[in-house]
Amino acid sequence: MSELAVRRTPIAGLLVIDLAVHADNRGWFKENWQRAKMTALGLPDFGPVQQNISYNAARGATRGIHAEPWDKLVALANGRIFGAWVDLRAGSATYGTVFTLELGPETAVFVPRGVANSYQALQDGTTYSYLVNEHWSLTAKDSYTFVNLADPELAIPWPIPLAEAEISGADQAHPPLAAVTPMRPKATVIIGAGGQLGTALQAVLPDAVPLPQETLDLRFPEQIAAYDWSQVGVVINAAAYTAVDLAETPQGRRDCWETNVTALARLVQVCREHRITLVHISTDYVFDGTSETHPEDELFSPLGVYATTKATGDALVATLPRHYIVRTSWVVGNGRNFVRTMAELATKGVKPTVVADQFGRLTFAPDLAAAIAHLLGGDVSYGVYNVTNSGPTLSWYDIARLVYELTGHSPDDITPVTTAVYVGDKTGISPRPTNSTLPLDKLEATGFTMPDALARLREYLAV
Repeated sequence: MSELAVRRTPIAGLLVIDLAVHADNRGWFKENWQRAKMTALGLPDFGPVQQNISYNAARGATRGIHAEPWDKLVALANGRIFGAWVDLRAGSATYGTVFTLELGPETAVFVPRGVANSYQALQDGTTYSYLVNEHWSLTAKDSYTFVNLADPELAIPWPIPLAEAEISGADQAHPPLAAVTPMRPKATVIIGAGGQLGTALQAVLPDAVPLPQETLDLRFPEQIAAYDWSQVGVVINAAAYTAVDLAETPQGRRDCWETNVTALARLVQVCREHRITLVHISTDYVFDGTSETHPEDELFSPLGVYATTKATGDALVATLPRHYIVRTSWVVGNGRNFVRTMAELATKGVKPTVVADQFGRLTFAPDLAAAIAHLLGGDVSYGVYNVTNSGPTLSWYDIARLVYELTGHSPDDITPVTTAVYVGDKTGISPRPTNSTLPLDKLEATGFTMPDALARLREYLAV
């Protein structure tokens, strides 16, 4: 009896599995798919949802080289085949590479999305079985790509000459490798693409699909159900209810919870069903700010309604096996923000009062977007990452003074005030964390360093 083992091949992601076959005088037994054992050996946890069986009555039956838009695990119930695989994934380092192998019931092959799969039956009555992680449909077939069995560039050494094999007319008509349309990777979509961060994300991820609120609003289940998630690989959720003070009102409380928790829960479920990586934007507000800095593993301590919904959302996203929670603070981009407001007040000659006892760092949207692209573009472990610009911790008052100075106005026009005095007897004001500084060590350990916030502030105001 052979031992269960997983072997790599020259095609990236294409894996051969040596199965343990238990035989006696009655026949044999094997585990074609055993999630715990196989994933421990390096097989992806690919989440199969459908099993298909292909019976080949006669030796020589040959199936065309098809690349399909899902992962599959192929194996035999009986008989033997000669299998051939060709990488047809756009941008793959092993594009066009061919791998062949003779299989019996003792061997299985994991075929990643976009790697074309073909086989030739070597025995009469060969039964070929495969698991896939998307449901087959007529429309799904429109996403296939193909290459010709006899293409001399591939030079596949078919044991039974193709002239003697049983091949369908459609499979004989497939194009040579030089004329193949490669299979594109699964899409990245940006939910909330109309906001400050969404706009910046589109600049660094130009191939991503932008989904502003008017295109997809997570508050409406029918819109989520109508969207085709089957070919989505990454969702970046830049949508959120952020009116922190309005969230303290009776209606605002409901609206905030609907967007930041209820709608997000629907998105989490979609990502779970389709094995989608979810990038979710978090906030310093999930902490009460009593500590001077807040590492990624600090326990939640939200103060207001908005903060509570964001902490709850983080907990929902963390249940996904493939997630990045990007925790940030004090975002500045193209749109209404504190820096722009201060610059406009300076131009108008206004001398504002600004709180001087709330501390943190600015985060410029293009740098936040670049950090997200970095997390998605490399071999970075899933989890929570703090992402703000680097540099010293400052108060809102400090930043306001800098804005006035950098725009050619007197920083002494700014009057400092405590939060307690600023709020005074106002009602409906959400509590803010006193300290919002997020350490960047974990992000920097992945090889990405955020630019200095003060340098970015100068550039932002110089535009």
